[in-house]
Amino acid sequence: MVNKTIINVEPNKQEILVIRELDAPREKVFKAFTDPTLYAQWLGPRRLTTIFEKLEPKNGGSWRFINQDEKGNKYGFHGVYHEVHSPDRIIGTFEYEGLPEKGHVSLEIVNFEELPGGRTKLITKDVFLSVADRDGMWQSGMEEGINDSYDRLEELLRKMQ
Repeated sequence: MVNKTIINVEPNKQEILVIRELDAPREKVFKAFTDPTLYAQWLGPRRLTTIFEKLEPKNGGSWRFINQDEKGNKYGFHGVYHEVHSPDRIIGTFEYEGLPEKGHVSLEIVNFEELPGGRTKLITKDVFLSVADRDGMWQSGMEEGINDSYDRLEELLRKMQ
């Protein structure tokens, strides 16, 4: 089964809502979000390599990763975990270091809903400080990153089963 990612970016709102159903139990999906070896295999656009410098998936933990292209260009991201509740939810901050000024932080809430048949519904909500921040992140290539990431996640989950 091929699942489609639904992305909702409403005009004049400070949030982005992403929904994706996955053909895997939520414990496995949650593990793919908290194990650095697994996470690096699916996070980001296909054309980039992901390298985790830090991943502490616990309340108060922090993370940082780099996406690198074939020419060696690097794009950094970092954040802090506020709540990690296995296998239900992860709440934390997300910041793309490539935006012109610092301080473009979003709050990201990822819910892992159990579906019948050992499936999972991922519901991710990113809330930005302003509409301009949300639009800046969206225009930086976020749609490609989301779609490629969730397709790669589904491929990884198939291999894990």
